[in-house]
Amino acid sequence: MTTVIGGDRADARRNRARVLAAAVEAMAELGLDVPLGEIARRAGVGAGTVYRHFPSKQALLEAVFTQHLDDLVSSGERQAARCAPTEAFFGFLLDVVELSSRRGHICDVVTGDRTWPRPLLTAALLRFRQVLAALLHAAQRAGGVRADLTPEDVVALTVGCVSTLTARRDRSAGLKLVRLTLDGLRSTTSVTKHPPFRDGCGETVTTCGESVTTCEECGAALTARTTGRPGRYCGATCRQRARRRRLAG
Repeated sequence: MTTVIGGDRADARRNRARVLAAAVEAMAELGLDVPLGEIARRAGVGAGTVYRHFPSKQALLEAVFTQHLDDLVSSGERQAARCAPTEAFFGFLLDVVELSSRRGHICDVVTGDRTWPRPLLTAALLRFRQVLAALLHAAQRAGGVRADLTPEDVVALTVGCVSTLTARRDRSAGLKLVRLTLDGLRSTTSVTKHPPFRDGCGETVTTCGESVTTCEECGAALTARTTGRPGRYCGATCRQRARRRRLAG
């Protein structure tokens, strides 16, 4: 009897795995509205088997996203085992972006719906963040990644990269933009060593041998004044924006 029970459990695990794999494929191809019957057909099981493992569409979405996070965790662990710290970190981020760009709609729905319990998803997200933090800190210790970055910074930037790749029809062009963005995380490309994009304006630069003063707020070239004090802003909008920022600070 024990053998039969063990066999039943093994069959149940296999069926669940087949349903999950079919759900990932069907949702990526047909969207979130794909019927559970279509998922069952692709998995080669009956509809009752799908409902037995996943009693609702939300439960299936949670399982699919949890599987996605677990796949990313496995990718991070492989990168850490095979590559030097910096290469492992960037290889992991590229895997996260490429895989997530194909399943972004699932991520949005599951993370945006807070009306139902998500214990599996919460645990998977914790594992993902632990792997990300470990890879980031190892790359920082190796000197390949900016020391001022936090795991939260990396997550936010990665989400933006996923959106960039998803929005581009030309995937190779999208990946080029993603790589350019991720290169900004390297310690040799620290943008903080350069003037800030806005607040570093208001300086005098030389263009074609002539001195040009720029707006302190937006950086636009200012028209030279023949009388009075030199201008600081290009107009009322920048003047008001600068005043609001001073008051807020």
